[in-house]
Amino acid sequence: MKGKIMSAREAVGLIKDGDTVAITSAGMVGYPEYMSKALLECFLETGSPKNLTISAGCGHGLPFDSRLGDSKLGVPGLLKRYIGSHPDVVPPVRAMIFNNEIEGYALPQGILNQLYRCAAAKQAGVLSKIGMGTYIDPRQEGGRLNGISKESLVEFMEIQGEEWLFYKSYPINVAIIRATTADESGNLTIEQEALKLEILEAALAAKASKGTVIAQVKRVAADKSLRPKDVVVPGNIVDAVVVAEEPEENHRQTKGTLYSPHLSGELRRPSGGAARPKPVLAADDVICRRAVFELWPGAVVNIGVGIGAGIGDVADSEGIRDRITFTLELGTFGGVPTPLSDFGAAVNAEAYIAHPSMFDYYHGGGLDITFLGTAQVDRAGNVNVSKFGNRPAGQGGFIDISQTSGKVVFVTYFTAKGFESEIGGGRLNIVKEGQIQKFVDRVEQITFNGAMAAKEGKEAVYVTERAVFRLTGEGLVLTEIAPGADLENDVLRNMGFTPIISGDLKVMDPRIFTPGRMGAFD
Repeated sequence: MKGKIMSAREAVGLIKDGDTVAITSAGMVGYPEYMSKALLECFLETGSPKNLTISAGCGHGLPFDSRLGDSKLGVPGLLKRYIGSHPDVVPPVRAMIFNNEIEGYALPQGILNQLYRCAAAKQAGVLSKIGMGTYIDPRQEGGRLNGISKESLVEFMEIQGEEWLFYKSYPINVAIIRATTADESGNLTIEQEALKLEILEAALAAKASKGTVIAQVKRVAADKSLRPKDVVVPGNIVDAVVVAEEPEENHRQTKGTLYSPHLSGELRRPSGGAARPKPVLAADDVICRRAVFELWPGAVVNIGVGIGAGIGDVADSEGIRDRITFTLELGTFGGVPTPLSDFGAAVNAEAYIAHPSMFDYYHGGGLDITFLGTAQVDRAGNVNVSKFGNRPAGQGGFIDISQTSGKVVFVTYFTAKGFESEIGGGRLNIVKEGQIQKFVDRVEQITFNGAMAAKEGKEAVYVTERAVFRLTGEGLVLTEIAPGADLENDVLRNMGFTPIISGDLKVMDPRIFTPGRMGAFD
């Protein structure tokens, strides 16, 4: 074999102290776990490479597992700085940011991925309105997550009378990417991967910065034996190829799935595999079922992680998935988005495009409606998903998507921590109230600016298991209440403010609270 095929330890030796390292994945989808483990092991044994900056175009891990993804890199001395969109999914790194042990910056996910292309083309950065009016705006916090993060990565500019945010590009010294197959020259194909991600863009950014590209793969093929049109990253920009050992741990398709051809687009799942209505409903089911009534035939749809991830299954069980187009910011068109440990992928997708290209589509207005979670909502319709107490959570693609989607539906429990309910007979029964109010007088941090959205005429709906609100120029208006819920005791008493109450306050459709198909488009 040629010299590009090497051990993980040899590849780590190409990384220098102080380098900026771009790692590509979406959660654990496509994450180069084998290389990440080798990087940590080398540092622990030798003390090098150290003082690295990690550039993460998406969240690289799971919020309640400190063993996976970038989480394992959260050890003193290894990191100097973390530039990402969602540090909440890398708990040890998040803790280091909180404790001022490393610098921490959160930027919109789409912008971060587009910055790779800027670095690749040696452009100064991205000029955009994404992030305006949020904590990313330098007139607020500038995306800085702690007190030691002094660098200005975002600047406010006024050009020809218009306000803009300018995101500065930065060099990428090393790109660690993942593919399925490499030939002996380093050409890469991704036939068994669930997503295209930003592997080409990150690799090009590294080469433009006179840096190094390391690819983790499952297997190696004979030289020049790969079909040219299947090659996603050409071998002449790949410096090292590492074959992952123990792929069941180190090269899984997603966290929950070792390998499924239905996620990689190699085969279509038979129609008999479609989701069926649940026989027993919980509060999150009710939220998703009510949210589905905000859809319409022909809509181009995005859904977020958390409660919103269940929208795909509800649409599937309602038999309407072929009448709308689901998309995920990670790059899938069509099919059914997968929830929980497979989130980020889709079953029976119709097309896969690169992660940055999907954000081009979103930023350009291609998205009709999105379903996103919330941590806090206030009287002005502002939403916070990026800060929980002093916990720097970040926001992933939330800002890119909520600011550019034609319609935004926020899906959330009405209260948190200890909330319990029973659903049956077309009614909601609140068994135990949550200890934390989610509808507060003022959010801790602005991730969605309600006043700005209302001024722009954006339609925003806030769906919970017991009440539905809509955004107006005067603030939030309560428009629906669940059957079985009491307006005063169950809704108003558990809010940090008194909303405007619609003169035409309605009861939510009892079909939402009754197991079985609802007939959403009937």
